[in-house]
Amino acid sequence: MLFSRLRGGGRILILKAAPASAAPALGDRPRPTPLRVVGGTGRPPGLTAVPLRRRSALLQPRLFPPRPNGVPSGHAQPRCRRRSSPGLAAAAPPRSRPPRPPAPPSSAPAPPARKMLQLYLLAAHGKRRQGTRRDARRPPPARDVGWALFRGRRRPAARCRRDGQAVTGARFVLAALRLAGAALLSPGSCAFEDSACGYQWDYAHLPWALHAEGHYIFVDTSYEGEKAVLSSPELYSEEWSCVRLIYQIAVTPETSPDPTRLNLYLRQEGESFDRLLWSAEEPSDSWLIASLDLKNNTKKYKIVLEGEMGQDKSASIAVFEIKITPGYCIECDFEENHLCGFVNRWNPNVNWFVGGGNIRNSQSILPKDHTLNSELGHYMYVDSVYVKHFQEVAQLISPKTTAPMSGCLSFYYQLKQESSIVFTVYLKDTSGSYEEIWKTDSALSADWMLAEVDFNAPYPLEVIFEVAFNSAKGGYVALDDISFSPIYCSNQTGTSFDPAKAGCNFEEDLCNFYQDHKDGPGWSRVKVKRNVYRAGDHTTGFGYYLLANTKFTSQPGYIGRLYGPTLPGNLQFCLRFYYALYGFFKMTGTLAVYIFEENNVVQEKIWSVLDSPKGVWTQAEMSFKKPMPFKVVFVSWCKSFWDCGLVALDDISLQLGNCQAADVLLPNPGECTFEKDECMFIQKRRGRGSWHRRRGPTPTSYTGPKGDHTTGVGYYMYIEASNMVYGQRAYLISRSLRGTSGKQCLTFFYHMYGAGTGLLSVYLKKEGDDEEIPLWRRTGEQSISWLRGVIEYQSDRNYQIIVEAIRGVSIRSDTAIDDILFQAGPCLEVEEIQLSSGYPDSLNEIEY
Repeated sequence: MLFSRLRGGGRILILKAAPASAAPALGDRPRPTPLRVVGGTGRPPGLTAVPLRRRSALLQPRLFPPRPNGVPSGHAQPRCRRRSSPGLAAAAPPRSRPPRPPAPPSSAPAPPARKMLQLYLLAAHGKRRQGTRRDARRPPPARDVGWALFRGRRRPAARCRRDGQAVTGARFVLAALRLAGAALLSPGSCAFEDSACGYQWDYAHLPWALHAEGHYIFVDTSYEGEKAVLSSPELYSEEWSCVRLIYQIAVTPETSPDPTRLNLYLRQEGESFDRLLWSAEEPSDSWLIASLDLKNNTKKYKIVLEGEMGQDKSASIAVFEIKITPGYCIECDFEENHLCGFVNRWNPNVNWFVGGGNIRNSQSILPKDHTLNSELGHYMYVDSVYVKHFQEVAQLISPKTTAPMSGCLSFYYQLKQESSIVFTVYLKDTSGSYEEIWKTDSALSADWMLAEVDFNAPYPLEVIFEVAFNSAKGGYVALDDISFSPIYCSNQTGTSFDPAKAGCNFEEDLCNFYQDHKDGPGWSRVKVKRNVYRAGDHTTGFGYYLLANTKFTSQPGYIGRLYGPTLPGNLQFCLRFYYALYGFFKMTGTLAVYIFEENNVVQEKIWSVLDSPKGVWTQAEMSFKKPMPFKVVFVSWCKSFWDCGLVALDDISLQLGNCQAADVLLPNPGECTFEKDECMFIQKRRGRGSWHRRRGPTPTSYTGPKGDHTTGVGYYMYIEASNMVYGQRAYLISRSLRGTSGKQCLTFFYHMYGAGTGLLSVYLKKEGDDEEIPLWRRTGEQSISWLRGVIEYQSDRNYQIIVEAIRGVSIRSDTAIDDILFQAGPCLEVEEIQLSSGYPDSLNEIEY
């Protein structure tokens, strides 16, 4: 048996462990068995997780090594005979279909196939409750769970002495205060003990129910339905906060193409869409923990849980606890039972353990922690006593960041080094790439030492505290009080770098870009008037962009250089931009991207174009990192008169992090690029005369786009006029959107090119009304380019947005839309009013 003390509830967690293959050598001290149960990706063979039922004692098992005599630390060695072991209930009651609760949430049987071992606990400081094994088919009364700590103090006959020492009243008071403190939950937090704490389920979907004995809230497939929605009371916080969710997803072993999933959304005041913060579909036989950062905001908000039941007929989702605390999820003082979501990477020989708490009954290596400066405080530590191989590594892994953050990461540590030992801090992104950000530079620290390091998390990543030993006499490392500040570390010079200043859409000027004119005229900032012969810019379709080789006066070897601002070294960057090529031959190498170091002498090519001219705005992206400050330079090279053509450049953007890692960021709510599906839109009817999702050019010549607006090679929605008759309509309708009191802004891109182009309209339909309110309309041929539409509207009731396309007089009437975005608040700019078509003046004219 392996014991782990859970503070606050006075309980002992019992797990089944695999038997040791061999007895320890003479003189070896008993070896701690580390756990990796909650929040990890797996468990060691032979270790079975026991889901707990106690709300105040959370689920991360604390990693305590046993005492030298084989008794787990934190617990007394028994000196009187116990009558029996704690009772265990082998499984939850079999599920039956409960009556549908009239109001959310209600009591109901446990989720299906949940094999919970009910642990009957135990008074504080290691005293087991006496009793016999209960009937596995009958759950214990609720009173047996909540107050075991206090009940154990009322039984003098069952009291055992600990090495001759009585349990002091002060420690009992401390335990009582911890138990009472566990019941004081912050707004939005809920342990689902006796109520749902103001959380309500949506009556239009499956019901959530409180389990009568297990004290968790759950939803299962007892009812017919696709999902269940649970929303919190209205919350407000101007500071960063952390949401910790303890949950479990139970499914049958068979795989399903539509898995059961648990989603968590942020519903902000004034927004029509919920923002997806987190999603999980991994089934588990134990409770898991998720940590989610909430950025500071002045708006009121709600937490929304959505359970998608998928196609599994025996699936269930249970939520054990929701806890909202101020601060960042990456911060931890290790006083909480769940260790703030930090997990230990399993290693057979060396692992991180929890130290402190009660020095008299613990195998802790330090007399006091840093948080409380007391023997009752806790910290994490790892030592080398069980090292078997050279460079054995122990890793403590933080929760994954879920919101972009940058600033100063600090922590306290102690290090005792008898032989070579390396203590390092890494960042690990979703692709598995490691980046070292700190390494200890001291051989010995007899007291707690402060470490500070600049920290940038523009995309999801984990912080890993790693210790590598060379021998069993390497020493130890202790860790405590991990904290974060949005202000960069005081011992670092310079100011934080803003990647937005290294981008430009060229609408106003060249931003922070500049040219060296010694090689020739270089790049020109131009604007194409809206027309049907020459494509406009990528940003709006009628704005400015950069054009190279615009005049046929170039000599062989012509070069135009565009220099970006200086970028700091030792940072990972993702560069994205759009380019378009116009010409008659393959234009390989006519556009390239170089990196110039600060001295402008050393240069490296990181990208060059290989395309033939297509006249379509195409996205390019690349990741890079350099140790020294450098600049990004765009080079247009003309090999000969006939190979020059025209090279266009627009919408340069720079982000921190790897491009592949940045792609895993959750999309903005209300945004649809049609790259994966039709998003929040549905078709009024499907068939030949409806909207179609497509990539590349449309089948009919001289109409429709050549590529999508998002990347140039992605998907868009369009109507195929050759399948329709004159005047036929196609509707694209949004799902019901939440009404708000403030203004909303809708932007999208549309493409109306072709001599027979018909009509494109956008309508607002409020819930309960038959009338459709017209918001925007264009008729006839507009441009060969994608043009941006901007609509500002308002609706205090739930509503739908309807996009209507009407086929024109000929088959050259393909109409397309792409990149739809709903945003809260008024539009920052108003679109030019244009209610009819007509060929613009000065066709094919370029403004310089």
